[in-house]
Amino acid sequence: MTVGGKPRLSLLRIVEMNLGFFGLQFSFGLQQANMGPIYGYLGASEARMPLLWLAGPVTGLVIQPLIGAMSDRTLSRLGRRTPYFLIGAVLCTLSLLAMPHSSALWMAAGLLWILDAGNNVTMEPYRAYVADRLAPDQRPVGFLTQSAFTGLAHTLSYLAPSIMATFVDRDLLGPNGIPVIVRMAFAIGAVLSISTILYSCTRVPELPLTPPEREAIAASPLTLQATLREVRDAIAEMPRPMRQLALAMLCQWYAMMVYWQYIAFALSRSLHGTSDVRSAQFRDAVLTAQQLGALYNTVAFVAALALIPIVRRMGARSVHVICLAASGTAMLAIPQTSALPTLALMMAGIGLGWAGMMGNTYVMLADSIPPERNGVYMGIFNMFIVIPMLIENLTMPLIYEPILDGDARNALILAGLMMLGGAIATFFVDAGGRPRPERSQN
Repeated sequence: MTVGGKPRLSLLRIVEMNLGFFGLQFSFGLQQANMGPIYGYLGASEARMPLLWLAGPVTGLVIQPLIGAMSDRTLSRLGRRTPYFLIGAVLCTLSLLAMPHSSALWMAAGLLWILDAGNNVTMEPYRAYVADRLAPDQRPVGFLTQSAFTGLAHTLSYLAPSIMATFVDRDLLGPNGIPVIVRMAFAIGAVLSISTILYSCTRVPELPLTPPEREAIAASPLTLQATLREVRDAIAEMPRPMRQLALAMLCQWYAMMVYWQYIAFALSRSLHGTSDVRSAQFRDAVLTAQQLGALYNTVAFVAALALIPIVRRMGARSVHVICLAASGTAMLAIPQTSALPTLALMMAGIGLGWAGMMGNTYVMLADSIPPERNGVYMGIFNMFIVIPMLIENLTMPLIYEPILDGDARNALILAGLMMLGGAIATFFVDAGGRPRPERSQN
């Protein structure tokens, strides 16, 4: 059966087409859980550390809109989107293998630039591929399945060092001071990055382009000038609901960036009373932060699946407000807590927020953009993620000492306030109402 000219896919096929997203997000999870501690092991100060995270937002800002627009115009034997999946996966694999062997800060920061470039080459064509492949009424399932895989991948990536610690001494360090268990986790991520992408591309290939689609692409050549012009025109013609999402995205992604950067440092203070990154207590706090991260990603995995029928009934906007409010409340409470069971409970709030960020916003976006421009608008939408991250990377070094008193716990309080601001801003978005299923056409 087809809907709007597109064959309906079974849930199994939707899962298979998103398996590559699992490998991509495993890579992101390793970054989130380990780059702060890696920078700490290599001698970075807490105040200046956000500057070393600039790779993600800068490469995302430059690469994703261009790659998204290019993938809309690509004609190849493999399809429009698939070549970008494969190029990005190779870059990710090589960078993950090298990262934990970094001998200096500059090397780790440089490899992060390459790793993020690979992730960004893959990311938006992958989201556009889902929008291309699915009928409109199946898109919520597709994007929330991606969100579920994000939760699962981050859960396992956050747990990977702790799992490795059951076989290898957690205090066994490499020559650069980075624990051996971290090296092993990154090697696993490298294998998953390439293998899952290959599986998805093989099991659920892109739909062949129709003759009119091929003619339209051929009439708009794949050149840098044409790509830049397409990005410019798409920004000028951006749908109103997409513009309205900008403030909510600013708040929620600023908050998450602060959380990822400082959660281990905050827990080191609140649980062990130390900020010494060379101490065994700090390494324990890092593992605790990763285990809690695995817990909130498990919640996100389960919540993303549970949210599918709820979003169908209530709409993505209302559900997203609730998710962000739960996450902000949890972030505000974490610095005041030293009991592990209570911290574990708070991960439910973080997980709900993360599930909403990875699924609901894309449901709202897909409902408001023209399908023939899925790639470029998915790429531009990523600017709503990376610009907040860029702002955070540049502002945190300025406010960390004078305003936040050089204390990572205060940074988490700031993150909680920003997340609640995102919940309020989402109220004013004119998208994400209750979806209307389309009638089947034979």
